Amino acid sequence: MCFTRGGIDLHFFGVESFEPENSLGSVILLVPDTGLLFDEFAAGLRAAYGKLPISGIPRITRPRRKQGTTAGFSVVDPGGNWLRVSALGDSEDAPDASGSAGASGSVSAPAGRLDRVLLNAARQGDAHGSEATAISVIEAGLQRHPEATDAEKLPLLVYLAELHERTGNHSLARSVLDSVDALELDAEARQALAAELANADELRRGLQT
Repeated sequence: MCFTRGGIDLHFFGVESFEPENSLGSVILLVPDTGLLFDEFAAGLRAAYGKLPISGIPRITRPRRKQGTTAGFSVVDPGGNWLRVSALGDSEDAPDASGSAGASGSVSAPAGRLDRVLLNAARQGDAHGSEATAISVIEAGLQRHPEATDAEKLPLLVYLAELHERTGNHSLARSVLDSVDALELDAEARQALAAELANADELRRGLQT
């Protein structure tokens, strides 16, 4: 079986008694605009599953810049293969290509003291698939920076809620989302963090289904 998109051909074959959870398949896709591709993937997944699947198989991670890697996201297909999407020519110090094109994939918050914590957590949770480590990184970071503003905390809390949902701890995910609702944000911060607030709303809706 082969799927074609633009100049990319993906070939698949079946293996008897194969379990997708044990797949070692991994493909790196370099594209000009990660945000646009994320939005298209997300729209298709929402249409097929009624929500954005962020746990189990298939699933998708949201575009985040991960320390030591380029901006992008990953899709785990029904066969357990990882499609790792990165921005062509991007680097960690460049403007975030994943945020400029697609509203649902952007990370538009102002730079803050917790940015590095989020980068480290995303590397563990998204690139390495270690949600438990990512949760620990975020919790430790929030404890180290009690002086951080609510606007700086919000991206970490939204990602923390997502990680708890991925690991099946729905009660903790809801608790973290309640903390997001309690944050005090002015109109400017809400505008800058619109994508993160939309992600929180989608997580909340997913927990209700």
